[in-house]
Amino acid sequence: MLKIKQRKKIAYFVLFIFLPLYIIFVVSILNYVGRLNIWLEFLTYILLGIIWVFPFKFVFKGLASKNIDN
Repeated sequence: MLKIKQRKKIAYFVLFIFLPLYIIFVVSILNYVGRLNIWLEFLTYILLGIIWVFPFKFVFKGLASKNIDN
């Protein structure tokens, strides 16, 4: 089990390094595919915007609770 400080560091890495790179990757791939139907493209962005968090769920779980130490 990771300590809170380690999870915070991983969370910062995910939010400030991985997430922008993921966004650039997704936009680049969808740009390469070309324009889709507007609703299909909207749904694709929504799904890909939600999917990224599942591998990192363990990192973010419990970080917002008030009874943790810094």
